[in-house]
Amino acid sequence: MILSTLDLKPIIDLTDEQFYQLCRANPDLKFERNTDGKITIMSPTGGETGNRNFEIGTEFGIWNRQAKLGVCFDSSTCFKLPNGANRSPDVAWIAQDRWDTLTPQQKEIFPPIAPDFVLELMSPTDALEATQAKLHEYLENGVKLGWLINRKTRRVEIYRLGQPVEVLDNPSQLFGEDVLPGFVLDLAIVW
Repeated sequence: MILSTLDLKPIIDLTDEQFYQLCRANPDLKFERNTDGKITIMSPTGGETGNRNFEIGTEFGIWNRQAKLGVCFDSSTCFKLPNGANRSPDVAWIAQDRWDTLTPQQKEIFPPIAPDFVLELMSPTDALEATQAKLHEYLENGVKLGWLINRKTRRVEIYRLGQPVEVLDNPSQLFGEDVLPGFVLDLAIVW
């Protein structure tokens, strides 16, 4: 899914505002930025991955409307993590009380907060090691629960704050545990 990585540091050290403006000026491109300031340009997903992302996001949206416990985000949302990286998980969720601590301005730009939950759905062109590193980065920045779903291998990696990674082979459901109380993802929509 990565098209290219740019290192602009030798020329300019982009501020958060400049990075935000770069993203706004290029709406057809999806950018992420790591802690070293390197910018990754992401390609759009293909039809199958895009459909699965939509179906998964729909499940989260329905659950969240009923539970009224927080705020859901799609892959277009870029978060400014505490370590300085800018990341866009495929699905993210933040508890309402944490979201409410942000100012209206912070909510409007790239929110300076780590989500409570993130989900990454592997695209055929994604590198497993790079995506696993991203999940570890999320945890290091305070994410409580993360799911890495690999459709090709039918494997799910569950990342929990302060715990070893759990690997599930061909599970039929995933549970939101205490982070997403009552949420169940039926993986039939993914496989």
